[in-house]
Amino acid sequence: MATTSEDGGSSLSTFSVSRSFDPGRAPSNEDCPFCVIAKTYQPFDPSNPPENSHEILRPEATSPGPATFILLSTPLLVAFLDILPLSTGHLLLCPRAHRPKLTDVTPEESQALGHYLRILSAAVTRATGVEDWNVVQNNGAAAAQVVHHMHFHVIPRPELNVRNGGSGRETFTATMFGRGAREELDEDTATRLAEDIRASVAEILREEKSKL
Repeated sequence: MATTSEDGGSSLSTFSVSRSFDPGRAPSNEDCPFCVIAKTYQPFDPSNPPENSHEILRPEATSPGPATFILLSTPLLVAFLDILPLSTGHLLLCPRAHRPKLTDVTPEESQALGHYLRILSAAVTRATGVEDWNVVQNNGAAAAQVVHHMHFHVIPRPELNVRNGGSGRETFTATMFGRGAREELDEDTATRLAEDIRASVAEILREEKSKL
């Protein structure tokens, strides 16, 4: 049962049913789907991701919920592909600990989020070839937050079209964030994409370290 939400990717399918997820209330750690993901996958060195990633980062490990495709897993943070992506490469980045809103994160987590938000933006651009993207973060139900575990969306935006209706003026159109039909993540595509993004993260971190 797939659902679509205005916040661009926090709606859940099997997880919401199997864990009695109620978007109208802030869940405890036990029934928060992002906490389940954080507890399931152990941290790894992002500059040297696991070689046998399918065995260590098994997407099906979150069963009976949707498969989880991990991109980053540090002692403080976890990032994974959105299960109802707005575009190829749509990912979520959140603190490993249960933090309902941005104002709930610790200073250390805030620093790590800022650092890896930049790294993941560069990595998804490198992995997908799409050079424009949205970064979106919602706080509270009135702000369209569906999963009450603070998270950032990084969303590649390849849909920009340029039109010239004969007036000599260019008109730019793009799909609005959170609008339109969305399909569940294709697992074969997601496996390859997650590997490419993890490899890109590692490559970027090594490049930056070499410049120090």
